[in-house]
This record gives sequence, C-alpha cells and structure tokens, in this order.
Amino acid sequence: MGRVAFVGAGPGAADLLTLRGARLLAQADVVLCDALVGGELRELAPRAEWIDVGKRGFRASTPQDVICALLVRLARKHALVVRLKGGDPGLFGRLDEELQAVRDAGVGFEIVPGISAALAAAADSARPLTRRGRGRSVALCTAVTREGLTQAGRRADTEVYYMAGRKLGTLARGLLDAGWSAQTPVSVVSRAGCADMLQSSHALCDLARAAMLHAGRPTVVVVGVGAEAVVASARAPQPGRVAVSPLPR
Repeated sequence: MGRVAFVGAGPGAADLLTLRGARLLAQADVVLCDALVGGELRELAPRAEWIDVGKRGFRASTPQDVICALLVRLARKHALVVRLKGGDPGLFGRLDEELQAVRDAGVGFEIVPGISAALAAAADSARPLTRRGRGRSVALCTAVTREGLTQAGRRADTEVYYMAGRKLGTLARGLLDAGWSAQTPVSVVSRAGCADMLQSSHALCDLARAAMLHAGRPTVVVVGVGAEAVVASARAPQPGRVAVSPLPR
C-alpha cells in the first residue's frame, strides 16, 4: 500500500510550485494532474506516469468518482501517487471528496498547499487583497454554482470570484443587486501567475465589457477595496505580459 500526496501546483508557472511539491514530484510513480497544470512541471517528474484527469468549466471532463477510484487503485499498486491540483488543493479543488475516498480505503496521504489564483492575481497587478483600516476581510467565491447558476453577494470588503470568465455580465448584475455601488472598482485577471497574464480595470457597471478581452482564459474577478490600484504594475513589462487600462466607453 502506497500513499497519496495532494500537491498544489500554483496558478500555472512552474517556478511558483513549492519546494516540497517539487520534491514529491521527483519521487512520484504516478501523477494525476489537473487541466490547468503547466506542462513544465512534467520535467520535475521524469520517471512518473502522467494521467490527465483535468476539469474545465463548460467542457467534458473526468467524473469525480472516476478520479477518486483511480487514486485508491493506483495507491494500492505504487509507493507514491501525486494528485497535482491547480492553485491550492483545498480551494475549490474538491479535495474533501478525494480525501474521503483515500481515507475510507485506508490509504495514507499528505497535503502540500499551493498559491491560489487569487493571490497570484493580487501579486501580478500589485493590488493587495487587504488594506490597513478599510480592507479587513476577503471572501473567496465561485461565480457559478454546481447547478450552473451565477451567484454574487456582499460578504466582505474584497471579494474574489473564481470561474467567472463566461458570466461577467450576469455576475455584475448580481453584485449590483447585492448592494455594491456601480462605481465599485473591479480588477479582472486571466491566466494569473503565468507569462501571458492579462489584467484589466473596470467600474462594476462596465464589468461586462471585459468578457471579450478575457474570453477563453481562466479568469478571477476581484471586487471592492482589493481591486483599487496602488501603483502602476507589480512587474516591469515583459514580452507576452499585458496590463490593460479601463476599456473606453
């Protein structure tokens, strides 16, 4: 009987993986990887068999019960199975279901945290999610429920919505209905933490205008205090990295 390591791959760039995660990949016999995991990480596990079990919104993907069964079956055959999850394993990664499966099967496990897209987006855009005296709370939310419904609220000074790229207009309407001002600052970041990161700034009433700009890219939306600009950019301009001003009316 082997064990399973649930490893957070971070938002995509290989150099944002933790040292502990890299060490476990080097030891892995099998890696079950998410769709958004960067291809460069394969170089860190040269002797492992890689199995793609990724999930992407609005597309066919590997059923969760199949992933859970694979984890158990492979752990019974191999010394170390790495379940490589995009971002952080415990944040919108269905970690609870996979933990339950390996625990029920008597398989040992460990969890290695990773950098979530919300933190990568804040770093790339130089917009801290908390601010002294006025940005004391942060809510991390999914923009779409399991049933496909868009959800929005006002729970914190800063709210970050994951999986929002195709629902920006609906999300904006929901946020306005929840009591946010039409002029609330919003930062939209797609491919956070990657070389082709794209960031744009908006007032909430104009959020829907970002849909075409970020179309087809994994996107997080930051609303409220944490979306306010502090300085122009977190990094010097690089080829492929773009920061966009508010879209013209």
